[in-house]
Amino acid sequence: MRLLHTSDWHLGQTLHNFDRTHEHGCFLDWLVATLVAEEIDVLLIAGDIFDNANPSAAAHRQLYRFLQQAKARVPHLQVVVIAGNHDSPGRLEAPTPLLEAHGTIVVGNVGRTPEGGIDLDRLLVPLRGRDGAVRAWCLAVPFLRPGDVPRAVAEDDTLALDPYLNGTALLYRQAFALAQSRCAAGEAIIAMGHCHMVDGKASQDSERRIVIGGTEALPATMFDPAVAYVALGHLHLAQRVGGHEHRRYSGSPLPLSFSEVGYQHQVLRIDLDGPAVASVTPLFVPRAVELLRVPPKPAPLDEVLALLEALDLPDAPPHAQPFLEVRVLLDGPEPGLRSRIEAALAGKPVRLAKIEPTRRHAAPDNASEALTLDQLAQLQPDDIFRRLWAQRFGDEAPPDQLAAFAELTHALGGDAA
Repeated sequence: MRLLHTSDWHLGQTLHNFDRTHEHGCFLDWLVATLVAEEIDVLLIAGDIFDNANPSAAAHRQLYRFLQQAKARVPHLQVVVIAGNHDSPGRLEAPTPLLEAHGTIVVGNVGRTPEGGIDLDRLLVPLRGRDGAVRAWCLAVPFLRPGDVPRAVAEDDTLALDPYLNGTALLYRQAFALAQSRCAAGEAIIAMGHCHMVDGKASQDSERRIVIGGTEALPATMFDPAVAYVALGHLHLAQRVGGHEHRRYSGSPLPLSFSEVGYQHQVLRIDLDGPAVASVTPLFVPRAVELLRVPPKPAPLDEVLALLEALDLPDAPPHAQPFLEVRVLLDGPEPGLRSRIEAALAGKPVRLAKIEPTRRHAAPDNASEALTLDQLAQLQPDDIFRRLWAQRFGDEAPPDQLAAFAELTHALGGDAA
């Protein structure tokens, strides 16, 4: 049996207000062709299908069009989807009757039995071969919120357990035990999850931190060693968990911020040999639209403007033009910064998405001095403004800026502002 692991599509995402429908469409077209070419039996989508809990109609259409085309091209294909922290579990599960009729299983949340326990059956998905026989079992565990996890009880009453961390580990153990009870000889157990694992490398700008009850990262030990493969979502950089070949983040299929410019975006092909994984193969996703950082490191404005004026790019329609982040090193405020950059780019087939200014200054001598509560209470708005200006620019606030601030505070009601 052959599986394909992907996650973090973030359909509907915009990059600094630029629409990315074209890029997502290119990825989904490539993915359909890849499912055919690689003869995939099961597609695992490990959460964050959508970029937010209230996705647009266009984003929904992209997903359903993909599922329809994938099933038409690969009639035996099974699709297993779990919700991520960006998804709305209810919205994701709403079309379940229609999706299940076409081979797509969606697990948005953790259900409960009439007795109030975890409905583990909902989390266990049989994976079938082309002949219809069960070849593997999938623990389809969505992003877990505090109310989703069972209560873990310590064997020693003197020990205090982290409710979320230990509850999550207990849920995976219970689901694995159920899978083992149903697993026949030669059948593999696959686990899915959407979470941040210990030592996982996060993207600098595009990932929402998950902190629940003080717990941000979960240990890989919560997965039983007998689990053949762990398909994870949430982190956008494709990576192994703890260096383990069969515990992986597939990463996002396209860069979701400029911090991901250097990522090799991919999906992962998993070949099963009975109850074990024979191989894990990355399949690299072509980038439909380039992301440019000019210059690669912040540089003085005149140098940056010269680089922008010399930028030579091939013609492209607006939806296919590269996104550009301009990185400037400044000595102080530059009121006309954007207009000067836009003038240097005039007529070039590129979309200016972001200007990233970096201030070059020495911190003031008193930057580390802490204020007492009494001193803080005595500060006036202009005192705070002066301090922030000195902290950011390493110099005293100029008179015109102080006058403008005073006019603003007066208009807002003086000290009440």
